[in-house]
Amino acid sequence: MTLTVLNVAYSLAPVGPDAVGGAEQVLSMLDRALVRDGHRSIVVACRGSSAAGTLVETPAETGVLDETAKKRAQQAHRGAIATARARWPIDIVHLHGIDFDTYLPGDGPTLVTLHLPLSWYAPEALRPAREDLWLHAVSDAQHKTAPAGSRLVAPIPNGVDVDGLNQPRSRRDFALVLSRICPEKGIHLAIEAAKRASVPLAIGGQIYPYQTHVEYFANEVRPRLDRRRRFLGPLGFSAKRRLLNVARCLVIPSLAAETSSLVAMEALACGTPVVAFPNGALPNVVEHGETGFLVNDVDEMATAILASAELSNEACLSAARRRFSLDRMISAYMDTYQALAKLGTSRAELRAAR
Repeated sequence: MTLTVLNVAYSLAPVGPDAVGGAEQVLSMLDRALVRDGHRSIVVACRGSSAAGTLVETPAETGVLDETAKKRAQQAHRGAIATARARWPIDIVHLHGIDFDTYLPGDGPTLVTLHLPLSWYAPEALRPAREDLWLHAVSDAQHKTAPAGSRLVAPIPNGVDVDGLNQPRSRRDFALVLSRICPEKGIHLAIEAAKRASVPLAIGGQIYPYQTHVEYFANEVRPRLDRRRRFLGPLGFSAKRRLLNVARCLVIPSLAAETSSLVAMEALACGTPVVAFPNGALPNVVEHGETGFLVNDVDEMATAILASAELSNEACLSAARRRFSLDRMISAYMDTYQALAKLGTSRAELRAAR
């Protein structure tokens, strides 16, 4: 069955091949897969986005991302979704943003991917009453944290393009952080660990103009930078891939319960070990002592950064191929789309008969 799928991004984040966030990257991978497989892909996202299918653009918020800006962006998303549904025969609406409940269509087959910790969503948003509204997590670890009364279908685990990421190069002696720059990502702890290990550190990441993010960088990250610990700013796909293929390890000092850690999977696809705190799903991604190290504090992180050079790059790559297949992820989403589309068709036929 050929489908028309409307993927809706988080209202404040652009999507495309160079997107920073995991949710935006997954949306972009689905958009490309839909087009490749002969389906119609429609994407609602803010200005600065790109899509393989048809992009329905909303204005980008360029100032401080406060509550007023959020409400403006959410209203623009509501309008764009309504416009798309009026113009095209949409089979599935697929929402990816943490604020999905503020622009959720009132009817029609709808899928919501919960990319972030479930405790960050409004509790009532996780208890849909509609039979044609499906919510799901992106890992078993995340799914298990669902609060009482939540209605989630089975998780669809994330995957990465291992062949597209892996480009073997000579290794260089530096550790790498790739992350949004915000307090819960713990970037300052990675800097401290790299200093204790006396290892250079490269930090790639986006500082979104939320007040807390800007203040965190100014107060906790920038004062710790030096000639050997450098902030590179946001990186596109090519630059990210190059760094992942030459770094001695990827460091994930996140203090939040990571729901999947796409960047850890990307590192392993490049044959690069991961050093991380064991938060959220990370213990299910990193095999301690094989593809990286799970650590409990900055001192252990420093020791692990040094020890990462002893791990096998081939073992990391092999684990990525075996465990984090992009094809498996895409197939699971396509099966879900088809199931929801059939549900929508059955309901439409029933209404027509009545």
